[in-house]
Amino acid sequence: MTPCLQAENISKSYGSLTVFSGISLVINQGDKVALVARNGEGKTTLLNILSGKDTADSGTVTSKRGLSVGYLEQEPELNDGLTVLEQVFFSSGKVVRAIREYEAAVATGDQGQIERLTAQMDALQAWDQETRAKQILTELNITEFNKVTSHLSGGQRKRVALAKVLIDEPELLILDEPTNHLDLDMIEWLENYLGRSGMTLLMVTHDRYFLDRVCSRIIELESSNIYNYQGNYSYYVEKRAERLENIRAGTDKARNLLRRELEWMRSTPKARTGKSKSRKDAFYELKEKASGPQETGTIKIKAGTRRLGNKIVELRHTGKKFGNETVIDDFSYIFSRFEKVGIIGRNGTGKSTFLNIVTGSAKPDTGVVDKGQTVRFGYFRQEGIIFDDNQRVIDAVRDIAEVVRMSDGSSISAQQFLNHFLFPPQRQHDYIGKLSGGEKRRLYLVTVLMRNPNFLVLDEPTNDLDIETLNVLEDYLATAGICLLVVSHDRFFLDKISDHIFVFEGNGVISNFPGNYTQYRNHLKENPYGKAGEPAGGKSASGKPATTSPGRDKKKIGETEPRGKKRLGFKEKRELEQLEKEIEELEREKAEIEAALAGGNLQGDKLHEYSARYAVVDAELDARSDRWLELGESEE
Repeated sequence: MTPCLQAENISKSYGSLTVFSGISLVINQGDKVALVARNGEGKTTLLNILSGKDTADSGTVTSKRGLSVGYLEQEPELNDGLTVLEQVFFSSGKVVRAIREYEAAVATGDQGQIERLTAQMDALQAWDQETRAKQILTELNITEFNKVTSHLSGGQRKRVALAKVLIDEPELLILDEPTNHLDLDMIEWLENYLGRSGMTLLMVTHDRYFLDRVCSRIIELESSNIYNYQGNYSYYVEKRAERLENIRAGTDKARNLLRRELEWMRSTPKARTGKSKSRKDAFYELKEKASGPQETGTIKIKAGTRRLGNKIVELRHTGKKFGNETVIDDFSYIFSRFEKVGIIGRNGTGKSTFLNIVTGSAKPDTGVVDKGQTVRFGYFRQEGIIFDDNQRVIDAVRDIAEVVRMSDGSSISAQQFLNHFLFPPQRQHDYIGKLSGGEKRRLYLVTVLMRNPNFLVLDEPTNDLDIETLNVLEDYLATAGICLLVVSHDRFFLDKISDHIFVFEGNGVISNFPGNYTQYRNHLKENPYGKAGEPAGGKSASGKPATTSPGRDKKKIGETEPRGKKRLGFKEKRELEQLEKEIEELEREKAEIEAALAGGNLQGDKLHEYSARYAVVDAELDARSDRWLELGESEE
């Protein structure tokens, strides 16, 4: 194999923060490599160094002579004074440079240059380059070729920058989160394009299907160590699990040896003076091995949620327009308890607008949105929130709450809650400005979940989150006693968490497909001229009325909640508040009793006492929960 790019023993720090130290890697010609690491490990910093945008503090980076490199950054820098088409041709690539020089020669009428460049264009087969550029831009939903770059949205800028590096066809293509700001059709197109391309590829992405289908090698960066896996993402997951299991086995063996060595080291002071230096050195090496590698931890999301009554959210004949463009057309739907809905559709079809209407952040032009009394939204917005970079992580969380209620009824401090999200104590006291983009997204997720929502609304939550964070978030969402509404372009994520899919087809049409994303795509392949699914409500070819979730608590099509319920009086409202407090106390006591019974340390009368009390607590909890639901279902 011919090395294309090689890094040897490189290190990088920013002030007192060491990003990584002494890492080495090789990218061979023709490789399609993914770089995988937790947020904050230095993925983007490493890409900047390998691309030549930044330099390492120490070590060397060498490349093949004359290597052309194309780099798509997370936040690409474009020339705001150029049009879209000028932007993609503003490049040093041979073909693009020849086209630009030829166009300039034609503009000035320089016949000598025209003849020379015509021959060069023939040799480079560059005449169809403009057509190809427009085709790639169109695949990425950029069709206004003469639009000035400064007038583009952030997502459009990213797609223009992606088109630019693809059109250049560099020998080495480096991509930092290329699927961000792409809809699902674009991602599948890019997946196929890169899979067929002969370019050497190095990329960072959290899209696991993309990794599995495009990449043939995975490089993992963990605590300044590089681990190579010669295979796709599925192979990496299997072999990484084996590596971690071997580490655990070795650590357990070292701990057993350490116990014996500890007895030797702790013998009398007189004896200790005669210990050989080599054996003492070996002891300390063994001690380090027994402690295992740097603890990477897992994100244990077990935040509590407020109880959810039977009435969730009803949308009746809702509609929304922007000028002459209809994004939601006469939409009706009744959400059921605990259903989990994925939302897909091309950019600009109204997905984020729909979330804003459901949560009350925006009003529909027509129709009604009726929210149940017990619903408490947690809204993770695509644009995120603006943190104060001069504020410490722990202070940003304490501004929301000093204590967080957990799902088992217990409470933990803000510091402990941050620990669950891989913010160790020293990181909690760092300034937010020192966090990576992915760490800021994780912190944002913390601030949403710690408010204990029972209806979670997520708008592109997977952007900039690392794979480990996504794995645990998916597990939490799949089992949490909440309603979930999520817009995502991450196919793996949608497959794991969604009961069914809302498909935004454009022109205000929303269809409801009873399955996950992969099932939806298979359905389209089998029925290329059929419908995506049943209309989710309102106007349609079939004229069917409003529908509800195909998941839990199914209702007949068109069924609505009973009307005319009695409003809660003062006493009932006070009772409802008191019940919430009593239920929390009973849940906490139940959890404590379960822990004591599971511990196996109770004997005789104590065991009998705890068992009897558990039955009483369980019955009281059921009774109060039933009464709480009865009151909570009354209309406001």
